[in-house]
Amino acid sequence: MDIDSLIESLGERTSIVLAGLLVGALFGAFAQRSRFCLRSAVVEFWNRQGRGRQAVWLFAFAAAMLATQGFVAAGWLDVSQARQLASTGSLSGALLGGLLFGIGMILARGCASRMLVLAANGNLRALLTGLIFAVTAQASLNGLLSPLRTWLAGLWTIDGGSGRDLLALSHLGQPAGVLFGLLWLAVAVHYAQRSRLSRRDGINGAGAGLCIALAWLLTYQIGTRSFDVVPVQSLSFTGPSADVLMLVLSAPGQPWDFDIGLVPGVVLGSFAAALWGRELKLEGFRDGYSMRRYIAGAVCMGFGGMLAGGCAVGAGVSGAAIFALTAWLALIGMWLGAGLADRVVDGPEKKTAGTSAPADPSLQP
Repeated sequence: MDIDSLIESLGERTSIVLAGLLVGALFGAFAQRSRFCLRSAVVEFWNRQGRGRQAVWLFAFAAAMLATQGFVAAGWLDVSQARQLASTGSLSGALLGGLLFGIGMILARGCASRMLVLAANGNLRALLTGLIFAVTAQASLNGLLSPLRTWLAGLWTIDGGSGRDLLALSHLGQPAGVLFGLLWLAVAVHYAQRSRLSRRDGINGAGAGLCIALAWLLTYQIGTRSFDVVPVQSLSFTGPSADVLMLVLSAPGQPWDFDIGLVPGVVLGSFAAALWGRELKLEGFRDGYSMRRYIAGAVCMGFGGMLAGGCAVGAGVSGAAIFALTAWLALIGMWLGAGLADRVVDGPEKKTAGTSAPADPSLQP
């Protein structure tokens, strides 16, 4: 069944929700099997230990970029109206939000998408972190924290259009996007070989990245056939987590969109993958300090992600795949913030343990 037949038989809104559910389920399964997580990659990078988690993240990053730019080159996708490019952007929000999100990743021991994946596997730490993350994101969007976010975002803004498009700013053109994706793929392969990463993990990491390109493609194709406004978008977990929270708390009748299908889809996909791999396991907090740390990390990620315009996936991969300037600044901020937090917060504990690996099992993603 093609997209036209799907829309005709199910309707526009149902089709876009099902697209979110499908892409979310695929992403959840691939992310669960590959252990895809920006936080793990950053910790490896800054501690100069191993290359496996970096390779997985780079496979996802390269696959998302290559496929997205390939769809654009083939004429199947137009991302010029995506919010990361078309609307007014905040350079200050991207930098500050990225730094804060990176700090939160270390405190919570996982990025927003990783928390969602782990919660579906029975990790109660991730479940609590995800709930607080969603509440903070909503408070940053329209609630108590909204004035602070608006002020910080307004410190340094940039008009939408070519000014936010790195390919346009560099005058390299769209083919450079494909070449850049190939470069990252080569780095991923090199790291995979050095770390002896299994082929299965590499494929699953790439699968997670392909889901991001698939989301861009599906939302664009459905949007061009819809009478209603359907924004072209890809995976992100800051705004969607807040949307799902408000859907649960609000009266019935709220409009459904791609994001509403995305979050439950990730949960279902991750749960199914963990069930198949026999990895479902209830896990909780070890002590009060761990709980305080996770809560602080969730707040930092919720506010930082909304300020930056996306999470480690939304800005760090989805936005970077279309070469949005603010997304790349946010991604750089996340790497810097996470590296600093890992050195300050977890560095002393690693030295005390007398090994490069954390003594506390809960330090593992």
